[in-house]
Amino acid sequence: MSGRAGTRLPDADLERLRLALGRSEVDVTRSLFGPDSVTWRINREAVLLLGGGCALLMQVAHPLVAAGVGAHSKYRTEPLQRLWRTLERMLTIVFADAAAAIHAVRIIERKHARVRGTLPGSAGPYLAGTAYDANDAELLFWVHATLVDTAVRVYERFIAPLPPAAKATYYAESSVTARLFGIPDACIPRTWRDFQRYMKTMVHGDALTVTAAGRGIADSILTPPLPLGVKQLFQLPGLLTIGLLPAPLRERYGYAWGPVRATALATATRTTRLLLPALPAIVRYLPQARAGWAREARRERQKHVPG
Repeated sequence: MSGRAGTRLPDADLERLRLALGRSEVDVTRSLFGPDSVTWRINREAVLLLGGGCALLMQVAHPLVAAGVGAHSKYRTEPLQRLWRTLERMLTIVFADAAAAIHAVRIIERKHARVRGTLPGSAGPYLAGTAYDANDAELLFWVHATLVDTAVRVYERFIAPLPPAAKATYYAESSVTARLFGIPDACIPRTWRDFQRYMKTMVHGDALTVTAAGRGIADSILTPPLPLGVKQLFQLPGLLTIGLLPAPLRERYGYAWGPVRATALATATRTTRLLLPALPAIVRYLPQARAGWAREARRERQKHVPG
């Protein structure tokens, strides 16, 4: 089967796109969101990369997620590569065309298909032997939720506050991505307010219990295996990762946080807010976003070409 403009996709992929977008017509040569979306406005910012480590630490605070990552990845030797691959695929879903977006989803799903097993020891409400599966809808939504939550918090900290309507729209748009991963509507909070309640329940409840596997993954992100001299460059990202963590999770990981670190984070926040408006687009905005704008600009020019 093909979408409009002749790009061919399997029937199953087209149907997944239709369900995600909630409409029967899908132009697979266009972005799922587009330049006028709040998603592009927020996710274009390179500064959002500062939240990548925080999102990952939130994810592996879930014992079942940590067990899967710990047993089925090279986090000890390639922690930053894994983090970047995850971010790159998510940016493809946001800024590339729909055909590339569903292709990225299928790649992730194939990798997830191998990530299954059982919890080696009891953790929080989960007993030893509890099964985990990376394609489980509830685990998928938790991973998705950490990306949405972190993006909003990083944007508001380092760029500007978002009006309630913008956050509501951003969340509604993010649900397209959740459905694209096959997460059923029953697992997706309906509104931004419902989503906030979900996050509060997760962060303050006992489902998030930091295990040895989770702590090991976190350590590999905060102190990656890098040459002496280069490793020192990661002190600031490490500070930001810990500072951005919700306080209950910071405490469960056992990270110290006092006035000196809080002051350093506040200084980094003020400095970033002052510098960002002066940066050129090639520095401030992510290359995936700039490629998306260029693609949309070409389409607009072609509309006005005679013949």
